[in-house]
Amino acid sequence: MPRSKVVQDPVHGSIEVDGVFLDVMDRHEMQRLRSVKQLGLGNLVFPAANHTRFEHCLGTYHLAGRMADAISLDREDSDAVRMAGMLHDICHPPFSHALEPIMEEATGLDHMELARALIMGDLPNHLPESEDILGGLPSIAEMMEAEGISAEAVCGLIASPESTGEEALDRFWNKHEYFPSKDYAHQIIHGPVDADQMDYLMRDAHHTGVSHGSIDCERLIKTMMVQNDRIVLRRGGITAAEGLMVSRSLMYTTVYFHETVRIAQRMLTKAVENSGLDLSDIYLRGDADLMSMVVSAGGRPSRSIRRLQARMLDKKAFALYSDDMTEEKAEVLLGYTGREGARRLEREVAEAAGVDEYDVGAEVTSSSNLQGRMRIGKTDVAIADDGGRIKSLSRFSPIARSLQARDPYGWAVLISAPERERDAVRRAASKVLGF
Repeated sequence: MPRSKVVQDPVHGSIEVDGVFLDVMDRHEMQRLRSVKQLGLGNLVFPAANHTRFEHCLGTYHLAGRMADAISLDREDSDAVRMAGMLHDICHPPFSHALEPIMEEATGLDHMELARALIMGDLPNHLPESEDILGGLPSIAEMMEAEGISAEAVCGLIASPESTGEEALDRFWNKHEYFPSKDYAHQIIHGPVDADQMDYLMRDAHHTGVSHGSIDCERLIKTMMVQNDRIVLRRGGITAAEGLMVSRSLMYTTVYFHETVRIAQRMLTKAVENSGLDLSDIYLRGDADLMSMVVSAGGRPSRSIRRLQARMLDKKAFALYSDDMTEEKAEVLLGYTGREGARRLEREVAEAAGVDEYDVGAEVTSSSNLQGRMRIGKTDVAIADDGGRIKSLSRFSPIARSLQARDPYGWAVLISAPERERDAVRRAASKVLGF
């Protein structure tokens, strides 16, 4: 008789996990995610935001299964989709998205490629000091295959066109451009209305206390069907789809792109980048573990981490908001987008201010946002009208159309510095940028 467990979740209520799914959930690779905060340093602004990637993966598994049932996937495909939901973030680095570019540089793989390698057993799955308790375990792929679940199928579902690097956000908002034509199973994990985003929006809103994350996932799921090899919503799901889009848009502005969170994140990334540590095993570590390593390494990175731990954060020195954006200013900022562009801006501002480059943090909105090409609401949600014709949600919804023009950041450039350097950095930033 297969093992079964009911997990009580604050967002979805009772979640049943059984058989090989329970075995995989109990794997140490999954348990590591209990030490990786879902919102990275978001708890410095939202004190209750201490939830983890583990909870999110469990919620995604749950919703993926419900969506699979709603569109009547067969057992084989349903099992693959549920497993992909559980494992989709298995190689997220400490502090989640904040350190993805650093992980990619250190390992030569993005988190999707790392996930495939880890699942297949092509990478070390534990630290050397745990060899005595974790050595010799079968790979996750072997466990799945023994239960008739294709590991290749699961890895294929986890794979996403989203990647790290300077265009990651652009790809996030425009994923649909990269989907193959026959993709209803893949859409459950990476689609305009997918299990991943439904869970993180609801979960992040719950733990931050922000009211924007209320989503009628019941109606969304019940109105799903497959047509022309794509998941579409019946007309009765339009209002729920609008709610999802509004929630996503407001959560990005209010939580994910919150100025203080981004400043703290830049302090973290600069500390890790300058720590001199070998980070090739970063995908095996948790938040506290990595912080301890950087503190032990000494120097300015150690001081930065200790300041983060004490919530002694850098301050906003200069910012330009979307309300004040012009074509001329956008053209200037386009030269500073991406990681290397931001680093160049930090160097130029530091030199003009007469301060150490380490004391200047800079972040610039994405190039597509500056150029007005970002489609904030993923308005490619497909709706089946009463005659069975498929149309974009924006054809039915003025809300969807208006969200296309909404700036999710709120700011175009954000420059920070320690309190003592704040005024000098503000003046220097204005001089360097010319505004």
